[in-house]
Amino acid sequence: MATHSSSQSEAEAASATAVVQLLDATGTALRPPMHVYGNGLAAIVAQLEAGKPRWVFDSVHAWYPGLLGAGVRIERAHDISLARAILRHAPYAVPGPYLESITRSADPAQGAPAHLLPPARVSADQGELFSEPKDDSGAVENVVAEFLAQRSAVPGTERGKRLALLLAAESAGALIGAEMTHAGVPWDVSEHQRLLHEALGPPVAAGVRPPRMEELAGELRRHLGAPDLNPDSPAELLKAMNRAGIAVTNTRAWELTEIKHPVIEPLLAYKKIARLASANGYAWLGRWIDGGRFRPEYIVGGVVTGRWASHGGGALQIPHQVRSAVRADPGKVLIVADAAQLEPRILAALSRDTHLAAAARGKDLYQGIADAGFGGDRAHAKVAMLGAMYGATSGESGRLMPRLKSTYPRAVALVEWAAAQGESGAAVSTFLGRGSPAAPEAWVRARTRAASDAEQRAVETEARSRGRFTRNFIVQGTAAEWALCWMGELRRRMNTLREAGSDPGELVFFLHDEIMLHVPAPLAGTIMELVHESAQAAADLVFGSIPVDFPVSAVVVGSYDQAK
Repeated sequence: MATHSSSQSEAEAASATAVVQLLDATGTALRPPMHVYGNGLAAIVAQLEAGKPRWVFDSVHAWYPGLLGAGVRIERAHDISLARAILRHAPYAVPGPYLESITRSADPAQGAPAHLLPPARVSADQGELFSEPKDDSGAVENVVAEFLAQRSAVPGTERGKRLALLLAAESAGALIGAEMTHAGVPWDVSEHQRLLHEALGPPVAAGVRPPRMEELAGELRRHLGAPDLNPDSPAELLKAMNRAGIAVTNTRAWELTEIKHPVIEPLLAYKKIARLASANGYAWLGRWIDGGRFRPEYIVGGVVTGRWASHGGGALQIPHQVRSAVRADPGKVLIVADAAQLEPRILAALSRDTHLAAAARGKDLYQGIADAGFGGDRAHAKVAMLGAMYGATSGESGRLMPRLKSTYPRAVALVEWAAAQGESGAAVSTFLGRGSPAAPEAWVRARTRAASDAEQRAVETEARSRGRFTRNFIVQGTAAEWALCWMGELRRRMNTLREAGSDPGELVFFLHDEIMLHVPAPLAGTIMELVHESAQAAADLVFGSIPVDFPVSAVVVGSYDQAK
């Protein structure tokens, strides 16, 4: 293994593109830091990867895409920046100087770039460290020091084991996110163009309304007697509708459908294709599809609950209007899988509510709830459960809540406890230990020192808002943890096939509780089995052996629109 040569000048060392250092299980350096130049990094990583180390990156997001571009994949990683973000709010981390230092620094959850974040459990034998050097080996020493500090911040308790799993899953997610971006969602440009031509008409110059939109705009102007109306301006549209005798306060589609007037049908049609033109129109197609692939940037842990976000092209909301353009290559198929009613099942596991677990076992969860306490009315059961998890406890949800509480007392008590924590300004955490940010000290002080009735009402409104957030945080955040473990298990099993000489395909898309894989058609049955096995393995990994089902629905299709 090459090492930093004593004859190398300091200027040469400072110009290195990376520093690699080999550590043993205690974090002790086995060799001096290795300075890597130019394009030599991929070759060194490929060589060391044969020993299956745990790579420690200052940021997977910064380093792994380049390695993938050079044809090098890695199996395991610990991402310093993502671990830092989790440990900042982790309630069961070991207190000490490191935690004090990161809690004093700027909090990414309060507005810093979200994608500077991932971690994983440390190998029992060795790991390699990356860092972009600033003065010789100083930067890699900083990474080593923070890595060891992070390891020391995880206690050797049952809570600590959960936290270690969370750090592992988050780092695995960072690897998966980079791999999905590299693989890309297969996209049929000609099909997308056909859809756009059918819905909008042919392409037009920037700033010009597509033909079909202009045609509908003309209809709106005629129906409303407003020849100069710009239908893209909500203010102008509202004014024109009220002048025409249509009493409305907004132009939301669900409210417009309640109105009987000839303008409503073309208006709804206009809004639908205007969204298509803006979000996934000709300009989007030219900007985001390259070589028949859509490659958004996934932001792991980009939402405070641990859910992912994305940057570029609206990856987390591929609309139904263009899903037929998401099409498998010849000889391949898409596998689309999603976890059924994941969040209420997570609530059953969190609360250890055996009655709710039984309602979900082997069947539709909402129907099970309905049969147990709502006279078989599935709609009422769903409204009540969603109200409990999301804090919609007034109106219809509020009316149904007593029935839900009497049937599933432990589940409802848990979310009500979480809401009370938030309303008091306290933090909560997910099952594996991701903590919610506590309320700002200024707000906590204001809660007890409101000087007027108006201030008191404002404080109480904010308290209820915080309660709704913490109520859902424990459920949504734990669901995100299960999904990370699901994908991590699936990736591990697919990599086993890859090492055995098979091409298992790739994970190419993820949205909260849904995944998409692009796989060779002959292996579709095998990968389907892995999808289901990995879901059960994720449940066992997170919760252990519990009587809660986490069923996954999976289909093999040629294009995304065929999945639902």
